[in-house]
Amino acid sequence: MPKTIFLVGGNSGIGLATAELLQSQGHSLLAASRSTNNLAALDIPTQNFEATDITKLFLPESLDGLIYFPGTINLKPFHRLTTEDFLNDFQINCLAAAQVIQQALPSLKNSPAASIVLFSTIAVAQGMAFHASISAAKAAVEGLARSLAAEFAPRIRVNVIAPSLTDTPLASKLLGNDERKQAAAHRHPLQQVGIAGDVAQIAAFLLSDSSSFITGQIIRPDGGLSSIRIF
Repeated sequence: MPKTIFLVGGNSGIGLATAELLQSQGHSLLAASRSTNNLAALDIPTQNFEATDITKLFLPESLDGLIYFPGTINLKPFHRLTTEDFLNDFQINCLAAAQVIQQALPSLKNSPAASIVLFSTIAVAQGMAFHASISAAKAAVEGLARSLAAEFAPRIRVNVIAPSLTDTPLASKLLGNDERKQAAAHRHPLQQVGIAGDVAQIAAFLLSDSSSFITGQIIRPDGGLSSIRIF
């Protein structure tokens, strides 16, 4: 059944892969993004997210899905993190997501069965050095999602995808050459880094009716890194 889905972000990486997949499945998409060129190439109506006040986003009367992609990778030793670092990571990853959900809630309530998908990181489940500010922000996202899943049930489902390092433009500094990619892959039990298309498949599933019995969950496409050891 075709759905109307609102994408926040989505102009590159996992977001773009998800937009392409959802479009191929016949869904009606609209988006808000800081950059719009790739989404525009897909003929997806897109508002400029950076220039538009969140409280003035244009949304249709009814929405079946909302997915929030924006995130940060701000890796620093703890002693070098500033209050501004923590506030910026929290604003982009959690607070803006909450504000968008508040704006979209009336439209989501008009759907007979809506779904919200947010993004976290493996660094919440598994402590990682130099991840203090992003881990704190994404842990807030997971807490927000579980609370909203309880509050919005049974009409609106809320789930989180928490991937490990994925080969996207956002991670380009960490995977900038073959040596870095190989080293990153070796840290994962499955001996590879994440692929945007694989994560997109999970996002599309969580937005679909096939996941109608799933809410309040943190899905971890992380190559086994958060749960198993093979060496």
